[in-house]
Amino acid sequence: MPVAGEQLSSSPRRRRLLVRGGLGAVSLGIIVATFAYLLPTIAGYAEVWDVVSQLSWPWVLALLGVTALNIATFAPPWQVALPGLRFIRAIQMTQASAALAIVVPGGAAVGAAGAYSMTRRWGFAGRDVVRAVTLTSLWNQLLNLAYPIVAVFLLTITGAQTAALATVAFVGVAVLGVVITGFVLVLVSSRLADDIGDVAARFSNWTLGKVRRGPVAWSGANFERFRANVAGFVARRWPALTLVSLLGSMTVFAVLVVSLRALEVPASQVSLVEAFAAWALVRILTSIPITPGGLGVVELGLTAALVGFGGDNAGVVAAVLVYRFLTVVPTLVLGLISAFTWRRSPAPKINEAAGQP
Repeated sequence: MPVAGEQLSSSPRRRRLLVRGGLGAVSLGIIVATFAYLLPTIAGYAEVWDVVSQLSWPWVLALLGVTALNIATFAPPWQVALPGLRFIRAIQMTQASAALAIVVPGGAAVGAAGAYSMTRRWGFAGRDVVRAVTLTSLWNQLLNLAYPIVAVFLLTITGAQTAALATVAFVGVAVLGVVITGFVLVLVSSRLADDIGDVAARFSNWTLGKVRRGPVAWSGANFERFRANVAGFVARRWPALTLVSLLGSMTVFAVLVVSLRALEVPASQVSLVEAFAAWALVRILTSIPITPGGLGVVELGLTAALVGFGGDNAGVVAAVLVYRFLTVVPTLVLGLISAFTWRRSPAPKINEAAGQP
């Protein structure tokens, strides 16, 4: 029979298991409801298949080409953030980490851990890898916050508007302002970095305490060390990092646009600006890891937005499903292959002069 101490120690574990089980049930419910009921309500799968089956070979080639371009743009942000990382290695690592993030609920942390393990084995210093993980993730989130703001501006000048996107853009402006201000202050002064880190740690601990979770393992000292490692690097490389990060996300949007046009949703139904607005809105929604890879959430949110802008029901559902297939399945296949085979390849030798593989 367990003693009192064992019962107390197992209680938080049981709560964590119950929370994870509950989140898993919610994720499964969303996925099942989306594909078994909600999407077929918008357009039956027989209608959707009729649209997909009419794809011409030029459009098939266009879809394959834009998908290949999208996969190729995974690498450059990491090459900028981690000097010395070669393109093939970067593709291998980013596909593996993205696949892990898709497969595991809330898997961004698992994907980051996978990227860390791979690049460390290839000989990169731990602090350089942590910097790369932080900067690539931060730049991606900053762009996600900026896109709804841009979308609202574009919709306004074209005479269209949507209350949901306007609300998201308002929140995005506020969060983007706070994040950028905090980031700049951290880079400007070691004392500010330490103070901001302490405030962030206290706020995080207070939030975690509300859900009966333990305190964070970092403090202001970690922010100060991060500032020392990142400040000069960001000052030199932020333009390049911004450009390649923007290019990467725009190729994802390009897959959506080509899917819409290939599957009988012309600009007369959904314009380029409206497609961008719908895509920007869903990018924000999927920042919250409700289901693995946003499965169900992306499909339903994107379909609802595009149909709301005037897209044909069957064409929109077909385009969204093709878009999701092309942005998820190739990465999932390539990433899982990389995740299971990368250890078999020999670790590259370190260039002692440059300190890089």
